[in-house]
Amino acid sequence: MTDNLRPQPDKVLTEIADYVHSYKIDSPLAVETARLCLLDTLGCGLEALKYDACSRLLGPVVPGTSVPAGTRVPGTNHQLDPVRGAFAIGAAIRWLDYNDCWLAAEWGHPSDNLGGILAVTDWLSRSHKLDGTSTVPFARQFKISDVLEAMIKAHEIQGNLAIENSFNAVGLDHVVLVKVATTAVVSKLIGLSRDQTVDAVSQAWVDGQSLRTYRHAPNTGSRKSWAAGDAGSRAVNLALMVQKGETGLPSVLTAPTWGFYDVLFKGKPFEFQRPYDSYVMENVLFKISYPAEFHAQTAVEAAMTIHGKLSASGKTYKDISSVEIRTQEAGNRIINKNGPLYNYADRDHCIQYMVAIPLIHGRLTADDYHDTVAADPAIDQLREKMTCFEEKKFTVDYHAPDKRFIGNALKVTLSDGTVLEEEVNYPIGHRLRREEGTPVLLDKFERHLKGRFAEQQVSKILERSGKDMLDLNVDEYVDLYVKA
Repeated sequence: MTDNLRPQPDKVLTEIADYVHSYKIDSPLAVETARLCLLDTLGCGLEALKYDACSRLLGPVVPGTSVPAGTRVPGTNHQLDPVRGAFAIGAAIRWLDYNDCWLAAEWGHPSDNLGGILAVTDWLSRSHKLDGTSTVPFARQFKISDVLEAMIKAHEIQGNLAIENSFNAVGLDHVVLVKVATTAVVSKLIGLSRDQTVDAVSQAWVDGQSLRTYRHAPNTGSRKSWAAGDAGSRAVNLALMVQKGETGLPSVLTAPTWGFYDVLFKGKPFEFQRPYDSYVMENVLFKISYPAEFHAQTAVEAAMTIHGKLSASGKTYKDISSVEIRTQEAGNRIINKNGPLYNYADRDHCIQYMVAIPLIHGRLTADDYHDTVAADPAIDQLREKMTCFEEKKFTVDYHAPDKRFIGNALKVTLSDGTVLEEEVNYPIGHRLRREEGTPVLLDKFERHLKGRFAEQQVSKILERSGKDMLDLNVDEYVDLYVKA
């Protein structure tokens, strides 16, 4: 006989809801980092629109549909409902895998939550301005400061859940954490109470969860580029359903047999290293120099340095007889890949490919993952000379709370016996290199703007994107990004 006594909500749910509704962000470092994250994330979304495989997915479900007071999709002229808008924004900002990252027991990209956050705040701000004709009673004017606060809290929820809990180890994709974090912060944005937020977050945990199949050989594919957009759109939809009266599932995690722990986490409850504050945003990693899966960022930096040494000595990749790559356990497990690479998604998750391109060409750009570049037989010939294995030191430093390094080392042996070695413990996007990285990050943002907009529009965006942007209305700032 089943005991049908309804329990109190799981502690994980209530702690998330309490954090979202009660915690005050008082960290200037977190706010400034969030501002940089916002700019970088929007810029990466604009750059992704150059690629038809991305842009063709972003419009309305019914072609030609435009939603009055709907959310704008930066870089386009689409105006969509907030659920579809969250998908479009989320898919674009993740497509190139070129902005922020969080690495722990689970990895992921906390900026993925911006899809839902921006869609909802933009939609509600536009609805608020309809001179009393809006059918959205919880509409109000949001500022960029509201967006940054929601980003900090979404980063914290996703990142904190990831520190000690490996979802990839049980075959689940990290976008489950995007769905949970976005649901939590969007719940507050649309005016849900603390208890309703508990209900909404429970719905996110019980919702169907993505397998990591699309991130790994032999099934790597472009779904990994829109999976976060899908998670964000589902989060917005779930929060809106609770707003309409849908109830929650209080023991969604802990229920025997049917709960998340027993069904999907091998019966193991979540573990936590620290309370929720603003730690994750303060320590988030930025992809500044290269559109490469983050576990390979420092390997690419090392390869670029060795390419320079080769050039200085009058040699080229043709003089290389072997390449040894030492990496972290996580990198060794997910991007150490031999054999044929069938598509863009295959290549940008192969450490050997990401090392080969800079050794050959002295660069690594998003275009280098496309078929035209990959057709060069020299790339696979060089890959065949590579070995890759775990360096225990890199793994230890990867998990250390005070370091969170992402180390890689290369040992390149030339045909004449010369050995070139390079080790990089953390990339330019790491917290410890923030002062060095910030101007490069802003240059990257400007470059992405110029790739999408005319000079006058770029100037307007740059003018409004400084440290004083916090008081800007969200909808008015997003309007700067509309593509005519």
